[in-house]
Amino acid sequence: MDQEYERRLLRQINHQNLPTEARLSKFVGAACSPVSIKSGDRFIPTRAGSNWSINFHSANENCRSPNQTHKAKDVTTDSSKDAVAYAALLRNELLGAGIDTVPDTLTDDRRHAVLSQDSHSLFRYTVHTKRVPFDSDNEVSPYSLSPLSNKSHKLLRSPRKPARKISKIPFKVLDAPELQDDFYLNLVDWSAGNLLSVGLGSCVYLWSACTSQVTRLCDLSVDGDSVTSVCWNERGSLVAVGTHKGYVQIWDATGGRKLSSLEGHSARVGALAWNGEQLSSGSRDRVILQRDVRTPPSAERRLQGHRQEVCGLKWSPDHQHLASGGNDNKLLVWNSSSLLPVQQYSDHLAAVKAIAWSPHQHGLLVSGGGTADRCLRFWNTLTGQALQSTDTGSQVCNLAWSKHANELVSTHGYSQNQILVWKYPSLTQVAKLTGHSYRVLYLAVSPDGEAIVTGAGDETLRFWNVFSKTRCTKESKSVLNLFTRIR
Repeated sequence: MDQEYERRLLRQINHQNLPTEARLSKFVGAACSPVSIKSGDRFIPTRAGSNWSINFHSANENCRSPNQTHKAKDVTTDSSKDAVAYAALLRNELLGAGIDTVPDTLTDDRRHAVLSQDSHSLFRYTVHTKRVPFDSDNEVSPYSLSPLSNKSHKLLRSPRKPARKISKIPFKVLDAPELQDDFYLNLVDWSAGNLLSVGLGSCVYLWSACTSQVTRLCDLSVDGDSVTSVCWNERGSLVAVGTHKGYVQIWDATGGRKLSSLEGHSARVGALAWNGEQLSSGSRDRVILQRDVRTPPSAERRLQGHRQEVCGLKWSPDHQHLASGGNDNKLLVWNSSSLLPVQQYSDHLAAVKAIAWSPHQHGLLVSGGGTADRCLRFWNTLTGQALQSTDTGSQVCNLAWSKHANELVSTHGYSQNQILVWKYPSLTQVAKLTGHSYRVLYLAVSPDGEAIVTGAGDETLRFWNVFSKTRCTKESKSVLNLFTRIR
């Protein structure tokens, strides 16, 4: 018998006679340091259970520097989309991933960030995951000259979703001297006629978005009064002006003349809301007055439900319900006929000024709390239930929904002084805009629903392109549409 073969056979017999612990320790030692064994056998790790799809991505991510990774997340250009499509194509052909659409860069990064936390090397020896099957059902046509699979062909033909680009720089900045830094006032509003009304000290100025001309509508310094709120009616012909002494003046913007001056409040009027020809006003005297501008001032409805100053008023899109917020941390909902609130929400821990009704979902209301609360809360006013809430991290000063998409924008004060764009109902942040050095107390949306204007105590008005354009509805091509067959 060969001596070398006899030595290996005896060594194998002795190894089998060893106790289990000794064999395990010997095996672990061999796995940790294969060089320490004097035998000539080479240790080859098994890679049958490795998840190549995960490790393929982590190998690419490990090659990036932190700065490159941060830039890749911020930039959503066509080149980055091409890189994502190319990576998906490689995963299809090398790993059989079966990807047939270009993945979203943000969601793809989030998904793989979680997976890459547990995978730090390219080869793994103890991963027990189900392998992704190859695309056996959809075989490539035998007449095709392309070396790519069917999934890769579908991937290359998939439509590219245009990147959502929101500029973080305002496209226009206007000086607004004497714009007050008061949380409880509402001094900026944008009309349907593309006129911006701003209350500066004792005057109301109108700025035309078409011609950029500025005109002074009124001056209350003659009466020793100052402006505390402004609000346009739906047609954009009349503007209501609330004053510090408790008056509500109705002005004709076209003719530049005062039509009426309504009394009834004993303190400043900080919130106004139109509902057709009816005007609702909220004051520091804790009372909400509803008046029809076409009738004598004596015909009014007094709504008493708040225990402190009323600082937020918004009518629902169907003109049936009025939402009011107060410094007593309460959010009340009134209908058009009752003198008592039909719903009351007390979840906020600070003043409720920011209120907005959704134009996309009937009965959906969102409200924002002050510095001690900082939360956005969503309510189903049809059932009176709280839907969801999120902590924004800073004081919520104003809210507005997009007219064309299920998104909303919020402006904030202490301590971030920022503007956030949210996607509903996921409540993911689409954009974060900064630039104001004081609390962003005032917000208004342009009549086309694309731009917003924000005002702050830094005495500036900043215009931002935030929301997407109006979606054009395609003409129906159905054979059932008789109008398309008329000649």
